[in-house]
Amino acid sequence: MQRSSVQWLTWSRLPSREELEAAHCWLDHDAVPGNQEVTDFRRAVRYHNAMWRETNGFPIGTQRTRPGVPPRLIGSQLDRDFAKESGATFLTDKARAAGRARSDLVEPQQRFDRQLFWADLLSSEALAVNLFGDLRADLARADRAVHTWWPDAPGRVADVRFYHSPGRFDPAYSNSLRSFDAMFVLDLDDGTQGAVAVDVTYREVANREGVKPTHLPRFAEIHDRSGAFVPGAVDAFSRSLLAVMWLEHILLLSMLQHASGHWTWGRYVIVHPRGNTDAVQRIDEYRGQLADDATFASMTIEGLLGAKALTPRTTTALRRRYLPK
Repeated sequence: MQRSSVQWLTWSRLPSREELEAAHCWLDHDAVPGNQEVTDFRRAVRYHNAMWRETNGFPIGTQRTRPGVPPRLIGSQLDRDFAKESGATFLTDKARAAGRARSDLVEPQQRFDRQLFWADLLSSEALAVNLFGDLRADLARADRAVHTWWPDAPGRVADVRFYHSPGRFDPAYSNSLRSFDAMFVLDLDDGTQGAVAVDVTYREVANREGVKPTHLPRFAEIHDRSGAFVPGAVDAFSRSLLAVMWLEHILLLSMLQHASGHWTWGRYVIVHPRGNTDAVQRIDEYRGQLADDATFASMTIEGLLGAKALTPRTTTALRRRYLPK
């Protein structure tokens, strides 16, 4: 049996290739060249979610391939018709209601793959709803949770939004397509609002992204006005593995610089499992480019759940579903 060297994993072993193939979980793109630890993590969480699906008796989904080739079974996906009808990827009734509400909402310029939102058990967008969907229905609990996780956050929680941008391709903001997986809107005492803007990174790894030269001047303007970064950081971000993180942070900063003065406090937060060491590394690299980290933070899913801000039932369901053991 293949033994694990990954310290976060409480299993005594990782699933073998034979087990992964039998569960329809051996996918070439799970491999991260030169990083066996992250490769093992990505395979383990895919297999774990496939076992969760099988344990619950949910029908397996497929991935389309080339024309004329039968669709491929994927153990970590639900049958799409079943997924939409049942809402099975969502762990509580309140999260399911939040997922349906977001799926029905159309924000301007959004690009939202609703089928994968419902059917892909590894979807970080759906994970965000599972993490925070109960809070959308109970703003008093949401307020307690936010101030448990981020004690210095001002004001009171007034709304919880998912897959949200204040303005895609809106030059008054960052003029980009970036969005947040979740956003807590805070009512402040002076009549303005604040935001905790959350990116959920489950098993994703950073890819080198290029920033369009036509958009870079606006990003650089927001970047420079914020005072959040060390000199020369624009060059480090605009052609690196940190580009997406930077663009989402820039979106949050553009809210704080909006001409309306509506947003007067904000923080961009990355939430990730401890086992995604690629995310850990990129966050550390990003922090190295910050002169002022007041608008940036990170938290592990384990830490978020360990704070006991969610109900015990929801916490248990999240651990069983998303964190291999």
